[in-house]
Amino acid sequence: MRIGILCAGDREAAPFLPLIENEKITQKAMLTFHEGILCGVSVVVLYSGVCKVNAAIAAQILIDTFGVEVILNAGTAGGMDPRLALFDVVISTEVAYHDVAPHILTEFHPWMDSVFFQADPRLVALSKRAVSKLTLKSNVYWGRMVTGEAFIADEGRQAINRQFSPLSVDMETASIAHVCYANRIPFLSIRSMTDNASHSGEGHFEENCDKAANIAKEVTVAVLELLKA
Repeated sequence: MRIGILCAGDREAAPFLPLIENEKITQKAMLTFHEGILCGVSVVVLYSGVCKVNAAIAAQILIDTFGVEVILNAGTAGGMDPRLALFDVVISTEVAYHDVAPHILTEFHPWMDSVFFQADPRLVALSKRAVSKLTLKSNVYWGRMVTGEAFIADEGRQAINRQFSPLSVDMETASIAHVCYANRIPFLSIRSMTDNASHSGEGHFEENCDKAANIAKEVTVAVLELLKA
């Protein structure tokens, strides 16, 4: 089995790179793909760049060029649910776009039954087992993520919460889930919070990104260990 580990930014991918054995680097579509072995599993790790289209490009290349059979999205996000503290972890059970009209996905390709892309049930179950084996200072929540083409600070937060009641928000997850849905590839997202309603703004992201990325890496690696078994 080959696993794609897809991050949005270079700081989110950085914690994985020193762990890769027998690394081979490939350039394609202005992206850098790191192939090798991580936790005894064949992986391809990269960062796509921020935003939905960049993440979708990377996901499709992982599937078409590198033949990955699973995609794990790892990195950071903004907390939307008031329960979430900085550095808490959200693991996806379902993902939606908060800035795409619902009928676009249900009346046109990929003709979904709802606006929500479901995470792979086996991966969700594995993630719960993986987290139970870790000693984390952060809380871990499983639930809904939403994605849109903007960094959410204060403006727009209430409207998104009213419509979707998500745990977290980011700029890539739903597009990766969308590509995986169309290709019938299992998908899971693991995100640690860099900001929330009490600590919002891009400044908090910059300050907290490295710590949050390392927490997401720790959970992702624990999932990989179970995928190897």
